[in-house]
Amino acid sequence: MINKTTKTFISKLFITVKPLFKLTYAIIFFISGSTFCFSADWPQWLGPNRDGVWSEEGIFTKFPKDGPKLLWTSPLSGGYAGPAIAKGRVFITDRQVAAGNIDSDNLFARANSEGKERLICLNASNGKTIWEFSYPCTYKMAYPCGPRCTPVVTDTLVYFLGAMGDLYCLDVNSGKPIWNKSFTKDYNAPVPVWGFSAHPLLDGNKLICLVGPKKVAIAFDAKTGKELWSSLELEKPESEIGYCPPVIFEIGAGKNNRHLIIWHSESLNGLDPETGKLLWSEPFRLKANLSIPTPRLVDNKILVSSFYNGSMLVEIDADKKSSKLIWKGKGRGETPKQTEGLHSIMATPFVEKGYIFGVCSYGELRCIKLSDGERVWENLSATGSQNEPIERWGNAFLIKHDKNFFIFNEKGDLIISELSPSGYKEIDRSHLIDPTGIAPTGGSKRKIVWSHPGFADKKIFLRNDKEIKCFSLAQE
Repeated sequence: MINKTTKTFISKLFITVKPLFKLTYAIIFFISGSTFCFSADWPQWLGPNRDGVWSEEGIFTKFPKDGPKLLWTSPLSGGYAGPAIAKGRVFITDRQVAAGNIDSDNLFARANSEGKERLICLNASNGKTIWEFSYPCTYKMAYPCGPRCTPVVTDTLVYFLGAMGDLYCLDVNSGKPIWNKSFTKDYNAPVPVWGFSAHPLLDGNKLICLVGPKKVAIAFDAKTGKELWSSLELEKPESEIGYCPPVIFEIGAGKNNRHLIIWHSESLNGLDPETGKLLWSEPFRLKANLSIPTPRLVDNKILVSSFYNGSMLVEIDADKKSSKLIWKGKGRGETPKQTEGLHSIMATPFVEKGYIFGVCSYGELRCIKLSDGERVWENLSATGSQNEPIERWGNAFLIKHDKNFFIFNEKGDLIISELSPSGYKEIDRSHLIDPTGIAPTGGSKRKIVWSHPGFADKKIFLRNDKEIKCFSLAQE
């Protein structure tokens, strides 16, 4: 039993330390600048920390006999963008083609078709629509399936970027527009061949986007849309901004150790996120402007990987504000016999304990050494099977969870696996969703699903061009 004197002491102690708890929380909240909700959410591209790591506990290490339990399904139209999940809501985009409009079967050709882009807010527990926002949008790009960018969600706002460069900020509860920008109209930015695809980055009061050749990176006021700063300009007339999402890394131990990483088709760059000032730049001219996978940080080194050019590792000296090339891939091309390292097209590689794991140009899951880019092993099981022919742009997304990886491949399979320098070890796999998209190579119109899933509340949320599904991954 607690006596009266002890109770009085505890009460006074709580009154004394309560403001400190509030202050500590406020400081953490201010420093993070993200206003994201809970760690169990998946409020942006690659999750809470933009790193492809899922940290929830109580998750399957092996699937039940009949696979994960399907909780709900909701209809959807075309799109490559994965879902964002926050505070019990799912935010997903799609495109609906206008009546009488048909896109060409040639996905390499730029479309010219009318329709509308949508942002849909669903109840995460049952998949029912809470609100929907749409606007007319004529597509003039290759691969005209739908939007590419995962929404960014905060406590009060949601942001999304459409494939034609329409940027919107909406009220998260009602879907009411707060502000919007058109990259093509407001900045005279040309539409990249494969559409605007660089997932916007929220940093405190700034929403950072890749926009156009004259202003590659622009920071907008997150609440008003006002331009705060712009940075970088492409040198070559044939260059495009690329498709790589911006990301912020902490490099070095100094006071100003935050580096905004902008990887466009001409170089890898580090900027001061507060001002847009260029800190360092490493040349890396890319064929077909294919800067796509999110850069990875290991200590003070940054890894990037491209389909044709292969990978590059750069060391950053934060004090001197300089970069130094460690190595570049030596592949003669992008085909399997021409590549030794990693030539990633969509999937972001994962780096762990001195080794890089990633999906190469023809669907080869590979392990390469971080130190020099030398290949250790490759395996085709993650994107297909060892008995199937390899496919150009064969894809699978890697998500780290505890000691294992969840791998979601283009066939709609979710795989639990171990990845190590010793090799690929598949623990289990389950088919969750049918591929409905078309890849322009591989057999007779190979069917694919090329959108990254979201993981939240011990569930997986994934989509194709007809529906979005939610499965439980919670241990029973």
